[in-house]
Amino acid sequence: MKKIFLAALAMAVMPAAAQDTYESARLNGSDLNGTARYVGMGGAMDALGADISTISTNPAGIGMFRHSNISTSFGFVSQADAQKFDGLNKTNMSFDQIGFVYSSRFSSSSYVNVAFNYHKSRNFDQILSAANALRGCSQNGLTYYKALRGIYEFDFNTSGDVIGYDGNYRSEAFSQTDYLYANSLMLEMDPDHPEDAGIYYYDADAYSFDRAHRGWIADYDINLSGNVGDRFYWGFTVGIKDVNYKGYTEYGESLVDMAGKCGAVVIGDDRKIKGTGFDIKAGFIILPIEESPFRLGVSVATPTFYDLTSSNDSYILNDSRHGLELDWASSESYDFKYYTPWKFGVSMGHTVGNVLALGLGYEYSDWGASKNRINDGSHYDWWSDDYYEDSHTDRDMKENTERSLTGQHILKAGLEVRPVPQFALRLGYNYLSSPYEENGYRDATLNSPGVSYSSTTDYVNWKDTHRFTCGLGVKAGGMNIDLAYQYSATDGDFHPFQPYVNVKDTGVKEVSNKRHQVLLTLGYTF
Repeated sequence: MKKIFLAALAMAVMPAAAQDTYESARLNGSDLNGTARYVGMGGAMDALGADISTISTNPAGIGMFRHSNISTSFGFVSQADAQKFDGLNKTNMSFDQIGFVYSSRFSSSSYVNVAFNYHKSRNFDQILSAANALRGCSQNGLTYYKALRGIYEFDFNTSGDVIGYDGNYRSEAFSQTDYLYANSLMLEMDPDHPEDAGIYYYDADAYSFDRAHRGWIADYDINLSGNVGDRFYWGFTVGIKDVNYKGYTEYGESLVDMAGKCGAVVIGDDRKIKGTGFDIKAGFIILPIEESPFRLGVSVATPTFYDLTSSNDSYILNDSRHGLELDWASSESYDFKYYTPWKFGVSMGHTVGNVLALGLGYEYSDWGASKNRINDGSHYDWWSDDYYEDSHTDRDMKENTERSLTGQHILKAGLEVRPVPQFALRLGYNYLSSPYEENGYRDATLNSPGVSYSSTTDYVNWKDTHRFTCGLGVKAGGMNIDLAYQYSATDGDFHPFQPYVNVKDTGVKEVSNKRHQVLLTLGYTF
């Protein structure tokens, strides 16, 4: 095995905080969720309107309400082909929506409405597992490779820990994962000759991976909308987002050296991301043909401006015959900002009497334009006599985002049939193109604080998502009960770590995320 010699050095300095491309991408996009009517029609209601879930897609849809309404939605989400891990079951209950619309008539054909809605735009509950063979590579091999390339140099700090240095400072490319490996598995030292201490790497022949995602992004939307002459509908929504994410990961490798199998190593990582964000959405719906119910809709949403805190507790268990320590730990907490991309939408809707409703919608957002931002700290503004927090774009990570993420296209189609006024049947289809480039990767060699604070190396390039929905509704007086079912399927390529040197067989494994959702909505119109 090759080794890199060490010498004593000075202190390590952790940089200002940001986050990497793949971790931040969890905050992009949204699930198909809301009222059962909205879900049952595949979300294709942006031009049809008169459903509270359009508050977050095309706010003008709220302007189509002519009566006040209150509704709440809840149900179950179940993941197919998953085994319980870290106490997370594959089937979990979810409270998904509650909101109201207050409609006020200004004239015989004009209304101004106000609305508030809570809905769970992202349900993070997911179990992800993968296992595969490795050849000529390992996670600690990536740590060694970065030093071999001169990205950093291993040395001791004043506390006796091995650190990857760039000059006199801790390199931003030296991650928490690198820290765990360098101090537990890779460091070898002869007590009689400490000057001969060295860093070695070891290949692996197999890995196993398990992660339990938990949590949500909760949207709190406030809307002002209305219509003019029953021909033009407008709306604005201000949204506040609450992020509560937790992911626990166990990653293990079977190591080999020149003598053959030499034991195993396991890294455990418990990460939490919490914080808030806000965005503004606007839209309009127009009936371009007089005496026709055909309508066109246009909508736009600003980026969500997130202010977040990420914290983790990580450890390594070394059950091999190498290294000086059986285990090692690392804990960090940092604040960062993240800005999602803009989103644009167009939609069409048509009704045939009170019997048939047809909806079609398209949305686009360029995930490659999202930005990880580094906090610069608080600054005093003499004009406002107040402190404000400044930040700047993590440019190295931005380049990685641009080459790893791409634009996402969303197509929504749905129909509703009412054989009698009190009963409705619904069908829908919702398609999302992959926002991940096929050859994109989580680059652990970047000179970025998004790397230095990372405590895992895995990533998944998820492919297209297909959602199939159906539902039914019953109306009695002012009361409505709606039920919807959704099946969602996404395949992806799991990578335990990025490719490095000339190694191509890094254990890429096909994974999938297939989910079933049953959703019930109770509503009352008055």
